[in-house]
Amino acid sequence: MPQNFTRRAVVAGLGATGLAGPAIAQTAASGAPIRIGELNSYSRMAAFAQPYRNAIQMAQDEINARGGALGRPLEFVFRDDGSTPGDAVRVAEELVTRENVSFIAGTFLSNVGLAVSDFANQRKIMFLATEPLTDALTMAQGNRYTYRLRPSTFMQTKMLVDAVKARNIRRWALVAPNYEYGQSAVANFKRLISEATPGAEFVAEQFPALGRIDAGATVGALAQSRPDGIFNVTFGADLTQFVREGNTRGLFERRTVVSLLTGEPEYMIPLGEETPEGWIVTGYPWEQIKDAPHAAFVAAYRAKFNDTPRLGSFLGYVFAYMCRDLIAKAGSVETEALLKTFDDMKFDTISGPVTMRGLDKQATMGAWVGETTLSGKAGAMKNWRFEDGAKYMFTEAEVRAARKG
Repeated sequence: MPQNFTRRAVVAGLGATGLAGPAIAQTAASGAPIRIGELNSYSRMAAFAQPYRNAIQMAQDEINARGGALGRPLEFVFRDDGSTPGDAVRVAEELVTRENVSFIAGTFLSNVGLAVSDFANQRKIMFLATEPLTDALTMAQGNRYTYRLRPSTFMQTKMLVDAVKARNIRRWALVAPNYEYGQSAVANFKRLISEATPGAEFVAEQFPALGRIDAGATVGALAQSRPDGIFNVTFGADLTQFVREGNTRGLFERRTVVSLLTGEPEYMIPLGEETPEGWIVTGYPWEQIKDAPHAAFVAAYRAKFNDTPRLGSFLGYVFAYMCRDLIAKAGSVETEALLKTFDDMKFDTISGPVTMRGLDKQATMGAWVGETTLSGKAGAMKNWRFEDGAKYMFTEAEVRAARKG
């Protein structure tokens, strides 16, 4: 049962974040709102996207109660992107032409994010990709209008490789959804583990269709290859089925499993008592993070929604305040002013400082890396640490070689 928090306690906690405090007494924003178009996979990826939207709305209310941006209220205009590139581009066009938004943001799936990035480049409007992780978004297909908040596939994969390289595992099996994100993650892992462990070999690769995994066949193929380690990129319902089948067949016994995103509550909660022990993962141990700004956010979120935050909640909250700070510093919502200001801008967030690197328009946001475990009947993370994203980004030479604009 979520803990109850008084309004006084929540406001006091928010004051400690620097997001409230003295500013709480400011006059509420007034006048024409600054509209930001937010398109995401609210139907298909609801486990992540709904908590994300909740936190954006919570932040929007806080921001507007304290003067908004440039004295005007912020208004996030939410739309479902249909989880397909074609639908997403159509929705982005409607946000720009019918809703008169100052810029667009969001998307979840990597192929959708790439399509919206291309749209933004053609229409010369800023796009802040919050969730899609493919490296192409800020590398080979990067453009001057597209920025990304979350640490990329390369960044998070490198964090995991650094966490496991001391084990000197040489025989790896790989499983990932067969679309841009999964393919990118596997390519990164092959490169990075080969650099970390010379002589590493890849004895099996499985690329099930996203949302349509045949868990029995996938687990059987991996087991037959007799790997010493498994790199997993499945998530959502595919992950649940994969874990259940793997547990039943003993696939994970006496093997090291490295798994992207699995420690996020969105994917840990459905696993419940089936959560495997000791997987090395990226995730979000929200209940164990004791820093005052983050604790204040958790208290406010639980008080407002009577629920625990997800990684999507954290991301949505940081994103909304980033929009406020960007607009305030730019002093305008004109695209060129936003672009000029965003490059290399530094932000204070509830997880610490973040810089939007102008070179590739990739934020230095970090991630939590640890191991899965059972806490009662629920999955959790143990032995975790927060990794600064700035340590895991592509080098300047790699960026300049990859980007065309």
